[in-house]
Parts: sequence; structure tokens; C-alpha cells
Amino acid sequence: MTVEDPLARFGVVPLFTLTSDDVSDDTPLSRAQWGAGGGGGGGGDVSPQLSWSGFPPETKSFAVTIHDPDAPTGSGFWHWAVYNIPASVTSLASGAGAAGGAALPAGAAMLSNETGGRSYTGAAPPPGTGTHHYNTVVHALDVDRLDLDPASTPAILGFNVHFHTLARAVLVPIATAGDI
Repeated sequence: MTVEDPLARFGVVPLFTLTSDDVSDDTPLSRAQWGAGGGGGGGGDVSPQLSWSGFPPETKSFAVTIHDPDAPTGSGFWHWAVYNIPASVTSLASGAGAAGGAALPAGAAMLSNETGGRSYTGAAPPPGTGTHHYNTVVHALDVDRLDLDPASTPAILGFNVHFHTLARAVLVPIATAGDI
């Protein structure tokens, strides 16, 4: 299955390849990528391993975002937001989104997710809200770094990324309440 670019409505850009040892398109998330306290508990809050290739040669940095547009909030739910990943980095290990960011490459920064933590927070779709899609996006940017206030939200990151995106890569795993 080919997943559509969830951000195409903001302007079509070239797509590059995103793969993962942990998640794949239109496939339920594993227990590790679920939230420890949500969806019945028992998840690991472990960010997925991600690898990317085929991005434009003029790429100067990357940002990674994971957003659930199906959350019953009116604005979705940001699970992870990382930026200022050097262009020389083409993968993040499973668990790189742990609090404190010690497993992130030098120079990379995380913003707070919807629960207020500077970390990856796993899936926890509430009962009765159907299947949720976890838009996992790597953005290839035309700047070395984004100078954001560390208190910025992932939406502010998205706003800034929009104006610097050369290309993007997308994986969209899914989850439904009761999957774990």
C-alpha cells in the first residue's frame, strides 16, 4: 500500500524513502510504541527506529514529527517532535525519543509532546474513536538549524518546517483502542 503524504495540502514536495524496523504503513503499532499509561496501559513509550534515504543533496538538516490527526481534540495529538538533526544523520535508533534526548544526535532538540514531556509518548487511542493514523514524517530542510524557543509547541515547529521543506518521507502506522 502506498500512503499519501498527509501534508500535501500545504504544498506538494518530492518524497523520499522512510523505513523502520519497528513500524510500517497501515500496520498496527507494536506494544513498544503504545503509551505506558494509555490504551489500557502496557505500552513502552518507545519511539520507533527510523531510517531515511533518497533526500535532496542540498538538504542541510532534518526534523522528525509523529502526529495523530484522528485524536478527538480538533487539532490532533503530537507524539514526538525533533529538529536540528544534522544532514549527515540518516537514522534514529529505537528509543531515541527517551526523555532527556541522550540518544539523539548532537545538536538535535526535542519539543514537548501533548503530555508536556520532551520525549516520545506512545499511542493511546480512546475507546470509541476508531482507527488512528500516526503520521510519522521526516522533513528534509534547506537550513542547518531552526532557531526555535525551547518552549515552542510542535505546531510552531510545523509552521517553521513548512517554509524550509525540500522534501519529506512518510510512514503511517495505525492503532485502535483495544489493539494491545
